[in-house]
Amino acid sequence: MRVIIIEDEDLAAWGLLSKLPRVDPSIEVVATLDSVKAAIGWLQANPMPDLAFFDVQLADGLSFEIFEQVKVTCPVIFTTAYDAYALKAFKVNSVDYLLKPVSQEDLAQAFSKLRTLRGAPLVDADLIRNMMETIRPNRFKNRFMVKIGDTLSSIDVRDVEYFFGENKVVWLRHRNGRKYVIDYTLEQLEDLLNPELFFRINRQYITPLDAIKNATAYSNSRLKVILNAPLNNEDILISREKVDAFKEWMGK
Repeated sequence: MRVIIIEDEDLAAWGLLSKLPRVDPSIEVVATLDSVKAAIGWLQANPMPDLAFFDVQLADGLSFEIFEQVKVTCPVIFTTAYDAYALKAFKVNSVDYLLKPVSQEDLAQAFSKLRTLRGAPLVDADLIRNMMETIRPNRFKNRFMVKIGDTLSSIDVRDVEYFFGENKVVWLRHRNGRKYVIDYTLEQLEDLLNPELFFRINRQYITPLDAIKNATAYSNSRLKVILNAPLNNEDILISREKVDAFKEWMGK
C-alpha cells in the first residue's frame, strides 16, 4: 500500500511514520508533504497513492483547498487537533478522521475499516467547498503536540502560559513551568491562535491575557509588560506602534 502523509508538524508526521509499519509492514510511505502547495504539486506530478493522511490545518491554509485543485481519487484519513470541526462530515466523506495525538489503536481501527470497505469512499469535493465556509471561523488551534523523550503528548491551549522564541527555537511554556519545543514559527502561531485570546507582544513573545500581571508606561511611548511567570529579569517591551492595539486587546 502506497501512502502519503500531508502534515506540517514534524512530531505528528514522525508519529505516523513510526506507527504505520506496526499496523501493516507492507505500507510504503512514498511522500511526506507539509503544505497545501507542496501537496498539490506532488499529487499533480505523481500517480495517485492508495491512501492519504490529510492534516486539516496546514501552515499555508486548510487541506480542503487541495481538493479544489486536484481530483483526489484515493481514500483519505483526516488527522486533526480541532474537535470543533464538522467531524461527522469527515466520517461520512472519508475513511475516517483521527484526533491528535493519533494512537496506535485508533490507527489500527482506521485501517481495519479501510480493509472492510467495498470500493474506496471518496471525499465529496462539493461538500468540502461548502464545509470550508463553516469551518474557517473555527480554524484556530486548540491543542499542540509535543515530544517528551519518545512519547508524544497533547497540550491544550488553555494550559499555555505563553510562547517564546529563543536561539532560533520556538518554545511553549506550560502553566506547570515546563517548556517544550514546538514545530512552528511565531509568525505561523499568529495565524493559528485565536487573536481574542493571544497577542504577539513583540518579536519574542506571544501570550494569553491571563499570563500578563500588568503593563506599565516605559520610555518613548512604549509599554513594559510584566508576566506572571517570567523567564528571567529581561524587560519585555511593546513598541509604540503596537501599544494601541495591545490596549484594545486587553480591553475586549
